[in-house]
Amino acid sequence: MGFDQIRQRRLSDDIVEQLEGMILEGTLKSGERLPAERALAEQFGVSRPSLREAIQKLAAKGLLVSRQGGGNYVVESLGSTFSDPLLHLLESNPEAQRDLLEFRHTLEASCAYYAALRATDVDRERLTAAFEELQDCYARHDEVSRAEEGAADAEFHLAIAEASHNAVLLHTIRGLFDLLKRNVVTNIGGMYKQRAETRDMLISQHRDLYQAIVEGHAEQAREISSRHILYVQEVLEEVRQEVQRMARAERRKGM
Repeated sequence: MGFDQIRQRRLSDDIVEQLEGMILEGTLKSGERLPAERALAEQFGVSRPSLREAIQKLAAKGLLVSRQGGGNYVVESLGSTFSDPLLHLLESNPEAQRDLLEFRHTLEASCAYYAALRATDVDRERLTAAFEELQDCYARHDEVSRAEEGAADAEFHLAIAEASHNAVLLHTIRGLFDLLKRNVVTNIGGMYKQRAETRDMLISQHRDLYQAIVEGHAEQAREISSRHILYVQEVLEEVRQEVQRMARAERRKGM
């Protein structure tokens, strides 16, 4: 019987493993700068040469990038689900916008379910802060731009994804974050014009979703999230039909 020799594990491999774990769980975010080498080595309780070796290995894997005189950063492209040209096509195509809402329907309902099951006290604090920021935007709607409201809405849903403690869901949401934010901005303008009750409905839906998650009601959170996206789809379909009717009326007027 033959035995393989046991390869001695290097200290830098342990550092790599810890940093990879922090990137995967979302503690280290795309584009974020790592602490200075001296501080990071002290936190890990290792020598700076071992830390540098670990950083070199992570750079070789495409997870970190070192900037001359500027420290080490998690790569900007981490978690980019789609390329910039594809994002532009998705953003500008009405059919793709509908597809995005269908995708959100599945994705965000799952995030809400797992967030209600798994959220820690720290997650609930972050979710509360995001919810209060969104509520503030609703309260100051005459002073707040659509872009600000869209960003607050997207941040609230991102906080839910973080609380889900599912790395795949989290990085998918993060990879689509800019697209989701612009999608919200695009949607709310038309929705507010279409139905007078839309703002109050969205406030109520987000409040119910927040409460279901912080109180740990997983099935309720999933159902509320699903109902929220279905409502958005319903109103936007009304907007689409109204636009078509107006276009037909204008064509007839010109005949």
